[in-house]
Amino acid sequence: MKYIDLHVHSNSSDGSDPPADIVKAAAASGLAAVALTDHDTVGGCPEFLEAARTFPELEAIPGVEISTMFGNRELHIVGLFLDHKNPELCSFLEEMRQNREIRNEAIRRKLNSLGYPLTWDHPALAAAGDTASIGRPHFARALMEDYGFPTLQSVFDKLLKRGCPAYVQRTLPDPVRAFDAIHAAGGVSVWAHPVYRERNERAWARRVMKRFAPLGLDAVEGYYSLFGPGETQMMIELAQIYELALSGGSDYHGRNSPNISLGIGAGRLRVPAELLSPLKARIPKNI
Repeated sequence: MKYIDLHVHSNSSDGSDPPADIVKAAAASGLAAVALTDHDTVGGCPEFLEAARTFPELEAIPGVEISTMFGNRELHIVGLFLDHKNPELCSFLEEMRQNREIRNEAIRRKLNSLGYPLTWDHPALAAAGDTASIGRPHFARALMEDYGFPTLQSVFDKLLKRGCPAYVQRTLPDPVRAFDAIHAAGGVSVWAHPVYRERNERAWARRVMKRFAPLGLDAVEGYYSLFGPGETQMMIELAQIYELALSGGSDYHGRNSPNISLGIGAGRLRVPAELLSPLKARIPKNI
């Protein structure tokens, strides 16, 4: 059986690996397909697709992961099979980037006031480059380098996660705006890690799918690094009820999430390649 990984991050957002290295690793591991889904940016897609030309047996899928808000909870929407040059998508992501920059400056100022001064020319921040989507992991790595924190997680636990002194809430769009931008670019919208760390998991998943399946949600991740068999089976059942396709991926971030490996997650993940055809059947026909 062949396997795929449709949720992967590069150093164009909060991963550590260049897009070309992800392609090489996916080909070396025997994956049938891999999708680059950086946070709120398609900046790594040209390098990703160019590298894939060397590996014709590997299907390289340009994508994105967009953070949205439903009520008081974030929903992360992955877009797959995108035209990464589409003007409507690029305009939407530029708006997201500007909101992210406002938030980043607020985080930096909070860190300065807490006794952790950082400037934008710090190597961990400057190394992201013009095409990257800078986020909290970049700040965490800078703080590790300068202030002796042992791990990225330790920085989050003390300063950067929700409820901590340097946390700043982002301005996020409604999920339907993300669906529309993805569809404009000829893509398929997927609800990522749908029951990740949620308490009333089935009720929450049903609520979101019932609300958004008629409004442009195409699929849901049924296979994910932190899912056990129970979560996967629940997603398969609910996807059938709400007539959604299934997707899956590792949420690979390289050394920034060292317990997650490309293609196999924490070791047990296997996303069957047979999911590709139903996902492709959701690609908008009028694009």
